[in-house]
Amino acid sequence: MLALAIAAVMTVMGVWQLGVYRSKTADATAQRAAAPPVELQSLFSIDEGLPSKAVGRRVTIAGTWGPAADQVLIADRLQDGRAGLWVVSPLKLSGTDAVMVVRGWVASPSDPAVTAPSGPVRLSGSVVASEAEDSSDDAAKGRVLSSLRIPTIVHLVNYRVYDAFVVQSAVDSGAVPSPAPAIVAPPPPPTDHAGLRNVAYAVQWWIFAAFTLWMWGRMVLDAHREPHEDDPDSGDRAAEPVEPSGTVSA
Repeated sequence: MLALAIAAVMTVMGVWQLGVYRSKTADATAQRAAAPPVELQSLFSIDEGLPSKAVGRRVTIAGTWGPAADQVLIADRLQDGRAGLWVVSPLKLSGTDAVMVVRGWVASPSDPAVTAPSGPVRLSGSVVASEAEDSSDDAAKGRVLSSLRIPTIVHLVNYRVYDAFVVQSAVDSGAVPSPAPAIVAPPPPPTDHAGLRNVAYAVQWWIFAAFTLWMWGRMVLDAHREPHEDDPDSGDRAAEPVEPSGTVSA
């Protein structure tokens, strides 16, 4: 019974360590999303791929809206239970560098809010990564795409774009088009796997618990085993005839 109690304590310790990992992970993920906004260029450069630490971060960007012809729509997007499209417009930062901005949601491609803005602007939003689904075939048919992907959009514009999107949350300065697309909530930030050491500790505790139960099981089996079971020759000796201890004379 002592072994069972020890194994139970070890199992609980493993569960506790796993809980610590989950708590640290949730805190780290929440801190990333709640961190004060920073300039997009301070997180990574246009010559880099999108680093994981930048996904979900709030940023500010300033520039001039790009040509209306470079605007694209992303189909099959829900907003308050209604199907519609995301409006994605280029924002030129400097020279030939730009970032694609998800300005918001519209009900249809003919919605007046689709009209591309112009002029200088400073806005804030959240960094999101490209989606996995390939939409390169859609690009050959028009400006309505099935997924939000930088690898598709780079072939539709004549300037360099960041390997990320910014989902607009507010216009800090500059003209706000009217009507404007409905603001969309950015996808939840990816899980920040903090405290992986605690997962290793949890696995160690569970291994110790399993070993304790295995040892206890061996001891129980040994205690209930017949003595002759440990001697492979005992059965042969039992089958041998017993020689008489002496002879009887006539």
